[in-house]
Amino acid sequence: MTRNERYKFVIGYFEKNMPVAETELEFHDPYQLLVAVILSAQCTDKRVNITTPAIFKNYPDVYSMSKTTFEKLFPLIKSISYPNNKTKHLIGMAQKVVNDFEGKIPMTVDELIQLPGVGRKTANVITSVVDKQPNMAVDTHVFRVSKRIGLVPQTASTPLAVEKVLIKNIPTHLVHKAHHWLILHGRYICLARNPKCSDCGLKIACKYYNSKK
Repeated sequence: MTRNERYKFVIGYFEKNMPVAETELEFHDPYQLLVAVILSAQCTDKRVNITTPAIFKNYPDVYSMSKTTFEKLFPLIKSISYPNNKTKHLIGMAQKVVNDFEGKIPMTVDELIQLPGVGRKTANVITSVVDKQPNMAVDTHVFRVSKRIGLVPQTASTPLAVEKVLIKNIPTHLVHKAHHWLILHGRYICLARNPKCSDCGLKIACKYYNSKK
């Protein structure tokens, strides 16, 4: 199977079997999503969703978040991984949005990565989820799944390298959805240690599975 054929098969499978693919983070506006994504680094979406309601109740917008202190915000975040850094990042992010972007969450990758706690992956998530921009956030699931299936060569050794290959081969109008396809597939089927190959509908196209035969 050529790489083009593999992409065609995988995209066709997901379009049929996962027509609706969205983030599992719970949010109501770009500010809430940005807070949730910053908190989600090396943390489960489930834990983030347990934590954010209290944060949003106390800090319903970027202005209120920008005025708080570490001592007040930290207790709401301490159950999350790396709470010290994330508390500082949230306050710094909010202050910069207020001071440099008139209180509005910017919607380009170049602007977003200027914010504390926001790297390329987070910026890609925000722009693809909120604005459906054709940006591919490569987290550990996307990195693992895309290489296992054979969508990306093993020589693509960095998230940016994987991102570039996926962007090149996935139709532009599907990139924002494909991000979620790969994440959810990695989260529930193509697990890191014990992938559920027997339950996987991508076996025909998967290099990893076929290499074990």
